[in-house]
Amino acid sequence: MTVDTHEPTVPRGRPDWLWHSGVLGFVAIWYAVYTQLIPVSEWIASLFPVDRHSHTGEAIAFFFYDVPKVMMLLTLIVFAMGVVRTWFSPEKTRALLSGKSEGVGNVMSASLGILTPFCSCSAVPLFIGFVSAGVPLGVTFSFLIAAPMVNEVALVLLFGLVGWQVALTYLVFGLGIAIVAGFVIGKLKLEGWLQDWVRDIHSGANTPVAIQDERLSMVDRYRMGIEAVREIFGKVWMWIILGIGMGALIHGYVPEDLMVRIMGAEAWWSVPVAVLMGIPMYTNAAGVIPIVEALLGKGAALGTTLAFMMSVIALSLPEMIILKQVLTLRLIAVFVGVVASGILTVGFLFNLIF
Repeated sequence: MTVDTHEPTVPRGRPDWLWHSGVLGFVAIWYAVYTQLIPVSEWIASLFPVDRHSHTGEAIAFFFYDVPKVMMLLTLIVFAMGVVRTWFSPEKTRALLSGKSEGVGNVMSASLGILTPFCSCSAVPLFIGFVSAGVPLGVTFSFLIAAPMVNEVALVLLFGLVGWQVALTYLVFGLGIAIVAGFVIGKLKLEGWLQDWVRDIHSGANTPVAIQDERLSMVDRYRMGIEAVREIFGKVWMWIILGIGMGALIHGYVPEDLMVRIMGAEAWWSVPVAVLMGIPMYTNAAGVIPIVEALLGKGAALGTTLAFMMSVIALSLPEMIILKQVLTLRLIAVFVGVVASGILTVGFLFNLIF
């Protein structure tokens, strides 16, 4: 999903100082409200005619705490990254990656995937844009994997919901999968497995990409942050509520011993099962992280849970359907196989260590 950085829709009549003070005031109010979420959620749960410590009471409290928490985190981070993204247009991203050697390009493209606003929904136009700019196929795949899987929303929500240790773990190994998978695919020299029309573009891509240097003021960048919130929040809020609802049911009703048997570290088959379960699901980081939180709370192993999350975000069936427009089935199979192998390695390794 992309944010238009050319035509701000918010009126320009306010002075700059009012914008700066408004942003500072928003952050202060946000923090004050965020610190009160626990008592407010407990108060709401107490209004229901159920025992607070029953399965239903636990599910209700989980839902009314996590919904505003995730919504607030998402709003703040999307606004902040909407401002940051004004320095990272698709044209500039393509130009940064064009001409880079494999290895260096894989690291750069995976790292850029954290900062750029692209998700799997944008895979087709971005893939075509990268290929037409002469970006090596393996480097492009590193970006394609990292952009949806290791994005700022996933990292911040993980930090807010399950702690910095899990967020850092996810960052390191998500980037590792993106870099290694892209490097391997690049070394296989599979450009011939692109769809014919995309391969024709790639073979004739010798012209540099022009970059329009936009001179935006800080107020203009604030406006872009607001537009990012409007666009992205409008697209993901339903998935957030759905994900939190599923997480609440898991948190309140699924027995802990059942979760340990299915997704515990002692069951060797739990990691591949978790990956297989994640592929047909269609959600994003905001929707799956509440489920991850509930699974960890029920005793699911960290490696298995991370493998499930990575497969949901990076190997979703809808994304494969979209990619079929530019990749042959053979190349999609290689892509899935390489990424799935990395995810399985992460799952097994973390179940072994933790």
